[in-house]
This record gives sequence, structure tokens and C-alpha cells, in this order.
Amino acid sequence: MSAQASSRVYDVAIKTPLEFAVKSSGASGSAVYLKREDLQPVHSFKLRGAYNKISQLTKDERGRGVIAASAGNHAQGVALAAQKLGIDALVVMPRTTPSIKIDAVKAYGATVELAGDNYSEAAEHCKQRIRETGRTFIHPFDDPLVIAGQGTIGQEILEQLPDVTHIFVPVGGGGLIAGIAQHVKKLRPDIQIISVEPQDSNALQASIRQNERVTLPHVGIFADGVAVKQIGETTFKITQKTVDDFITVTTDQICAAIKSIFEDTRSIVEPAGALALAGIVQYDLPKNARAVAICSGANMTFERLGQVAERTLLGSGREIVLGIELPEAPGALAKFCTEVVNGHTINEFSYRKAAENAAHAFIGLAVNDAPDKQHLMDKLHNHDYTYTDFSGSDVAKEHTRHMIGGRTTTAIHEHIYEVTFPERPRALADFLHAIGHTWNISLFHYRSAASDYGKVLIGFETVDQKALEAKLRSVGFDFMQADADASLKFFIR
Repeated sequence: MSAQASSRVYDVAIKTPLEFAVKSSGASGSAVYLKREDLQPVHSFKLRGAYNKISQLTKDERGRGVIAASAGNHAQGVALAAQKLGIDALVVMPRTTPSIKIDAVKAYGATVELAGDNYSEAAEHCKQRIRETGRTFIHPFDDPLVIAGQGTIGQEILEQLPDVTHIFVPVGGGGLIAGIAQHVKKLRPDIQIISVEPQDSNALQASIRQNERVTLPHVGIFADGVAVKQIGETTFKITQKTVDDFITVTTDQICAAIKSIFEDTRSIVEPAGALALAGIVQYDLPKNARAVAICSGANMTFERLGQVAERTLLGSGREIVLGIELPEAPGALAKFCTEVVNGHTINEFSYRKAAENAAHAFIGLAVNDAPDKQHLMDKLHNHDYTYTDFSGSDVAKEHTRHMIGGRTTTAIHEHIYEVTFPERPRALADFLHAIGHTWNISLFHYRSAASDYGKVLIGFETVDQKALEAKLRSVGFDFMQADADASLKFFIR
């Protein structure tokens, strides 16, 4: 990264503060600092790379305008960078993009076109518009100038914390970590650069293991800012040589990190923005470590906060979710509360009679720590209660805990899938129409997550599972079989 590239970025971006995180430092046992990229004018680091690229276009390229495909932070970065330089910008966004993000891009003077239900479909439309308009495409991560722009974050960290030992970076397409690692390793090869991805969107980690770029069959949508199926070609080459470790974290751990950042800063970052801190909390750092977490962005709709708060306790190890089989008899519930729950706060309690002599309860209980959880489990065992721990089940936390009813006795040859839906009008109707009337639907659960995408748990009755899955693939929505999940067996099957 040249000094010229560095100074150019600050025409529009700011040098963000590096804040000591009191709560997170106490939890990890090391000194933890937050690099506050959520405080950029567009509330994301993406502005740096977009401006560095656009500012170096030729006069002819500027005259033809720029174009980008994005559902969020990159779109806003391109729009503001183009506005600052007086260049016309066209941004293609999926139809599922929340209005708050669309309005933000328009506010910076860019033209927005909505196309497709996801980034891939929007990107295809973008390619067509490039051919039609001759505009210059601004890649969100796989471009040397974009990568160099993101690298200015590494330069700032070295200036702000000269004795830094570890830098944890959230990874989607890899532009941020490639830029930071490329710059830092040239000057301080001793500093450890750690890649952090969601467990269900680990394109870089999977590619490192295979020693080649791999394409994930599907990616998780909770941390939508890093939901990328394939790492960039240029970014992969750089990270292979410069990144020291590649780790993943769970959705619950991300939620716990969002809460920790809020308690340290009173700011709310998006899920991708909390990835790095979630990684620090799980990592085995030496006691004298001085670790930096990149808080990459804060573009999240207000409605998603409920979903985050719901899973925060699980991510911090302060709640367990259990399925309990209770006797269906007068006083059984009170007896259970006295023998087991006594001393623990109940966060959630759902109860359903399952048979003449048995009932099923879904219970969320607060615990102080791992020993306290074990004490509770011992009480369950000592009093001969049959239970299943659902604390690690995403199906239980996203679907089963919100469902009403019990086990089915009539569904024949039932197969249950979790299907990812684009959150747009008529998406459900379009899906059901495409599936047709061949298979009876035996189970259905949907709950809005206030995001670009939602998830549906759906059961079909069929003896020809291969034909069913072929049809699901032809519809074009991502899906995965959920039959084996313990919560389904406990409550539904």
C-alpha cells in the first residue's frame, strides 16, 4: 500500500478510534481493543476500498460512471465515494434488500436498480448493465485497489497500538483481511493475523484446508455481511501467505459479542461487525496478548435486535435450553420447579401434553457458568427426569421453541427440511406454486427474522425423497434436511 493510496482514502473516510474494551478484556484475560469501523460515515469499512478504487479511475472511466452489485455496506461505500468525486453511480441491489439500506444508497445520490432475490442474481443483472452502459465495475473485495484501501486500517492499528500482538478480522470475500494482513506483515511479521468466519459461512477456512478455492453449497444468513460462498481469487492468494490462523464462531457467540460491544461502547454493531470479537473470546490467547477486533460495520435493521437479544444468553453460556419429559399428573409441574428449577431463573417455558401419562416441556433456564449448568443437570439426573439439551441446536432455537403442538401420529414417510426464503412479497406463494401438489405438507413453521432472508421449517410426506429433493433444487432456494435434529425427534416425530 502506497502513502498516496493512504492519503487518498482520508479524503472521505476517517481514522477510526481504537477503544479499550473493558468487559471483553476481563472475559478473555488479555487486553482487547475495538477498531471502530462502525463509526465511518457509512457505518462500515467498505468506504475505504471503494474510494481508493474510484478515485484512481481515468477521466474517460469517470465520464462513463461506475456500477456495483451489493445488498448493503459496499453499496453505500460506492455511493458516497462516487458522490464525493462527482461521478455517476448505479447500484444493483436484490429485491430482498430492506428499505433502510436502499434509502441510504439513494441518499448519497446513486441510482438504485432492484434485481433478483439474492446477491448472485443481482450480480448477473449487474453484468448485463455493464455491457449496456459501459460503466466501470467496482468489485466489493477482489480488486487490488479495493484491497489496498482496506489496508489503511492495518496502518492505523500499528500507529495507535504499536505493541499489538494479534489482529482478529471478520471475513466474507476476504478484501478486509487481505488488505490488513498485506500491510501489517510487511512491517511487523510477528503480529498474528486471525481470520474469523461464521461456522456456516467459512469459505476461506474451507479453501485453506483444500489448498484451493472452494464454493460452499450454501451459507448461513445470520451474519449477512459475510455470507459469501467463495473467497476472492486475489484475496485467497494473499491470505494463504499472510494469515496465521483461521477460526469459526457460532451464531450464539456472535450475538454474545454484539452484547459485549454494546456494554463497552453503547453502540450496536451488525452480526458481521461482531465476528472478530466473538473470535477473540473463543481463542486461547496468551495472558500478555494485546488483541484488536475489527468492528467492521453497524448496518443492521432495528427489528433484528429482538432475534439477537433472544440468542445472546446462549452465546455467553448464561442460558441452557432443555426438552424435558414430565409426568402428566396433577402437581407434576410444581414438583419439577421445586426439585430442579429452584434457584434458577426461567426465561422460557412451553408445555404440551403428549400422551395420557406424559408431557413435553421446552424450558430456557438462566445459569451462572459451566459449573452451575452441571449442577442443574445433576439435579435432573438425580430426580430421574428424561431430558435433552438443545442449547447447541439451531433448529430448536429458530423453529421448535416457537412451535405449538406435539408429536404427530398420522404423518407417513415424513421428511423435514429447512428452506431459506428471500424476504419479499409473494416469495412463499411462488415457492408453494413451484413445488406443486405432488406432496402433502405435514409441518410448516416460519418466523420473520427482519433480514433479507428468512427460514422455513417444512415437512413433506413422500416415499420418493430423491424426487422431492430434485424438485426443491429446481425451485432455486437453498435447503438442508433437518430430520436428524434432536428437537424435532423430541417434540414432533
